[in-house]
Amino acid sequence: MNLFVFMDRVQSFKESLQNPSPAKELSPVMTSLWYDGKGNWDQAHAQLDHLGGRDAAWVHAYLHRKEGDMWNADYWYARAKQTRPTCSLDEEWEQLVEALL
Repeated sequence: MNLFVFMDRVQSFKESLQNPSPAKELSPVMTSLWYDGKGNWDQAHAQLDHLGGRDAAWVHAYLHRKEGDMWNADYWYARAKQTRPTCSLDEEWEQLVEALL
């Protein structure tokens, strides 16, 4: 995918946060990030709580970091084979969207 198409997809995802509900074609992981982008941590977490896989674990880790539960976050970062970042939560959200979109 060329850079312009990729950046357009990221921008479209961010713009979709103005909608009342997520697009039906989003994966559960991206739906979780969408709900988090809307400020709904509980609904974001509910999208992942039952999922396996590294991508879901990575977003799960981010959500627990945001919650302030670092022990739980570190558990999920390890499952995702990631290290807890030192960047801001907003920056991590952006990185997740870019990496998983």
